[in-house]
Formats: sequence, structure tokens, C-alpha cells
Amino acid sequence: MDTAPLHDHIARAPAGGRAFWLRTQDGVRLRMAAWTQGPLGAQKGTVLLLPGRTEYIEKYGPAAGEMAARGYAMLAVDWRGQGLADRLVPDPVKGHVAQFSDYQLDFDAVVAAAEQLELPRPFFMLGHSMGGCIGLRALNRGAQIKAAAFSAPMWGIRVPLLLRPVIATFARGLANGPFALTYALGTDETTYVYKDAFAVNKLTTDPTMWAFMLEQLAREPALALSGPSLQWLSQALDECASLAALPSPAVPCHTALGTRERIVDATAVRARMANWTGGQLAMMPGAEHEVMMETAATRARFYDAATALFDAHGL
Repeated sequence: MDTAPLHDHIARAPAGGRAFWLRTQDGVRLRMAAWTQGPLGAQKGTVLLLPGRTEYIEKYGPAAGEMAARGYAMLAVDWRGQGLADRLVPDPVKGHVAQFSDYQLDFDAVVAAAEQLELPRPFFMLGHSMGGCIGLRALNRGAQIKAAAFSAPMWGIRVPLLLRPVIATFARGLANGPFALTYALGTDETTYVYKDAFAVNKLTTDPTMWAFMLEQLAREPALALSGPSLQWLSQALDECASLAALPSPAVPCHTALGTRERIVDATAVRARMANWTGGQLAMMPGAEHEVMMETAATRARFYDAATALFDAHGL
């Protein structure tokens, strides 16, 4: 694997992080980073952090530090179409994917790279938002993961009540025509943290974490991603519906959801966790969508619960 850039100056990550270029089976170039320096060299395993839509590796530098403090190595990936991975359409800030199953090619490339690098075993999963959707599909495909944790997983997309019966059909119809690459309704070329003020944002109630995200994109604007294409939306809705029809995998799971969640469909998350044997749902009082970008107390509660689950199932 060739070495890739890692923007340590914005990541607030532990020292010693390494980034690599990966190639998927269909030829798309991804970027992956790994942090393996735990306290006194103690490594209980490796956490595969699966970011959400629009996100990038450096955003999870603090998460790598939290994992290291608890004895875990961590890796993170730039999915196709975002971060420093190959952008898939001429408009580089438009989120797009041809089909949602392509993300499984990305996941497989990440696991293969983790094995090639001989990262500490066993492997655990930590998926946020879209990463939770990709992760659930990977678990159902038989990914060799000992335990999984999810932050506001995208197992359904929040849409206005009146649109719910028709939104998937509407999006699919447009995505199959000349409008496939247009921005989904209500989105444009402005990335979210520049579009909304902190006072009305749907991501976090912590002003320091909001400032952290703003600073990262101000210093490294090439990492930014904006609204999704209609094709992405259509594919995402279909994937959520497909996953909803499947049973929960036989993998221990901890999921956290903010009580102020306004991006993913909280009802779909509750329904999944109510029928997940060995699964537990933690509601985070007052938290918005990004539990790992929330207040220090909320972040600590989530990381403690996730790694307690990993500790219990790591042998």
C-alpha cells in the first residue's frame, strides 16, 4: 500500500497515525488511516470506525485518542466520493454513489488492508450515521466483527410525515432519469457547517466541537462535501428499506441516539434495537445527531459504553 497524506495539524489525534491509499475491487481509490499506539503498547484489538456521509478521517482524530486511552487501536476510512478518496462526479462537493452496494467494496478493501497491516485482533466496529448503515449491511454479509457500536445509525432517513409514503418512489423516479446527478431537494453546494449557524445546527450542542469542525474545513477545504445527489438519496432509501426487512445479526451491539435526533429516523433505530438480541440502546439526553461530537460528558459516556462492550466480547 502506498502512503497517503494525513492532516495531523487539524486532526487532534494521537501521535503515530499512518495513512494509506487503498484500491477497491472496482478500481476506486480510498484513503485509510490507522492509529496503533495504545498506552504502554497494550492493544485489545482494532476498532474499525466507519464515518458518516460528508465526513473524513481527520474528523475522528479525537476518537482515535479516546480509543487509545481505552487500549484500542483504531482505523478510519474516507469512503468513495468523500474526504481525499476519489470523487465520483464532475462536481467534487456533491455526494454521490452509483449504488449503495459499492460501499461494501470499500468496507472489504478496509478489512483487507487491516489484515495486511497486521493490525491488532480482534476487530470491532464503530459506525456513525451512514457508516452505521454500511456497517449493518457488512455484518449481515458475515463480516468478522466481535462486537459493534453505532452512533445515530442511518437505518432510516428522517423525512417529513406527509412525504413518507411517496418519497422513495419519487426519488427513485428522478434518479432513473436526467436528474440523477442533481442535488437532492433542500441541499446545494454549500457544506452543512457553513450553511447553518451553531444556534440552529442539527449536529451538536457543543460549541467547541462545532468550532473544531469549522476549523478543519477552513484549513483543509478539499475535505469538504456538500449535499447528496438524487441518485445517492434514492439508493440510500432503498438500502434502508432492504435492511429493515432483515433480522439483526448475531453480533453484540451498543447503539447511542440523541433525544434531539433530527437527521436519521429515530423510529427505525428504536425498532431495530428492540429486536436485536444482545443489543442495547442508550438514549443520550439533549444530544443531537453526532454523539461523538457532542459535549464531553456525552462523548465519554458513549466511548465508555462502546469499549465496555468490546472488552466483554474481545476474548
